[in-house]
Amino acid sequence: MNLRPDPTFHATPKLAMAAPPETLAFTLMLSPDGAQPDGLAVVDVNPNSDTYGQIVHKVIMPNTGDEFHHFGWNACSSALSPLTGHAFLERRYLIIPGIRSSRIYIIDVKEPLKAKIHKIIEPEEVFAKTGYSRPHTIHCGPEGIYVSTLGGRGEDGTDGPPGIFIMDCETFDILGRYEMDRGLQDKHYDFWWNLPRDYMVSSEWGLPPQFENGIVAEDLLSNKYGHSIHFWDLRGRKNIQTIDLGENHQMALEIRPAHDPAKQYGFCGVVVDTTNLQGAIFTWWRNEDGSFETRKTITIDPQPASADDLPDLLKGFEAVPPLVTDIDLSLDDRFLYVSCWGTGEMHQYDVSDPMNPKLAGKVEIGGIVKKTPHPNGKTFGYGPQMVEISRDGKRVYWTNSLYSTWDDQFYPGDRGGAMVMANVGDDGGLTLAEDFWVEFPKGYRSHQIRLEGGDCSTDSFCYPNT
Repeated sequence: MNLRPDPTFHATPKLAMAAPPETLAFTLMLSPDGAQPDGLAVVDVNPNSDTYGQIVHKVIMPNTGDEFHHFGWNACSSALSPLTGHAFLERRYLIIPGIRSSRIYIIDVKEPLKAKIHKIIEPEEVFAKTGYSRPHTIHCGPEGIYVSTLGGRGEDGTDGPPGIFIMDCETFDILGRYEMDRGLQDKHYDFWWNLPRDYMVSSEWGLPPQFENGIVAEDLLSNKYGHSIHFWDLRGRKNIQTIDLGENHQMALEIRPAHDPAKQYGFCGVVVDTTNLQGAIFTWWRNEDGSFETRKTITIDPQPASADDLPDLLKGFEAVPPLVTDIDLSLDDRFLYVSCWGTGEMHQYDVSDPMNPKLAGKVEIGGIVKKTPHPNGKTFGYGPQMVEISRDGKRVYWTNSLYSTWDDQFYPGDRGGAMVMANVGDDGGLTLAEDFWVEFPKGYRSHQIRLEGGDCSTDSFCYPNT
């Protein structure tokens, strides 16, 4: 524990933007067939370094079959909340859940090039203390670590709904379930909050039988995946409103609230509209009476394609859906980045007016049909997926794997892991950095990225910008 707040904690997003640039990134490596243990790669992102764009350290786990997916810090800028009793924590540990094994690893990265396993929480403890399985998203809150899950009890995770549980941010003991009253919430995916305004927003993907062995086409076409977002009284731990985005808007995934807590709006990405194969972004906002509303503010069209160029799952449609699989919002709340994993595009939208986004930039790389190479000439397997933005908003990093069984359905054959970076223009626009290309060891794919000192999908801030 520090004697003063961690210097990587910032009261406002504006202060965080002025912090020193990142020199290291932490990226998950997953073994899609479970033949090798999953791992954590430490990547050099300092352009002045001799090892720029290279993996400079790896932490390989002792077990196989974990399937690493999303991960997060033990502590972040939310520790500065006036509600916290933990203002002097260090941003020292990464919490990595195995979505397939329900095992959780605590990794000590105080010395990044000597990062090591600090603690392992076995799945039996998760089951016994929460009744949940398939831990997914990590957020550090003022009083603890929040973990969303995708499964309930039972072997297939369908005995009861999934939810959120809380871990102690110092001992990493599992404390118990978050929800006191879940209302209509019966599926889960992402969640985030506005701490001073005391509300949380969560989203839905599907239950384990709907994703673990690949997408279930019959469930998708009959609109059985998640299509609602839920609003919560954060401290009361109860669902206060559920909004159905429309059953055709299948798989409401990433939640991205405005970083400045004075702003009461945010965005949610929807993978596919089953009526037209479009991807979509919904803007949600809070009214003066405390109620919430949503509106679809971005649509992204599918692209025509020959059936011969498509995987079996899409041949009958003769089109490639964009497949919006991740979104991220810059700390100044100006640019929203949208991963179109199917068409092989990264879109940048100016969302200064959150109700009227405007396309400001676009990069093409990978894709089911286009297979656009990187500017360095190398093949980028799959498409843009997990996206992360530097605190100053000048660099955007992304990887290429979605989820092992879904990778194999949409992109048959192993395409390998990769991580790239694009530079952002002062007034928007994206340009892929030709000299930044991270290759991962054979047999591994790459997923989520965390940046040294925090990033745009990690920290939540407690004080408004000035």
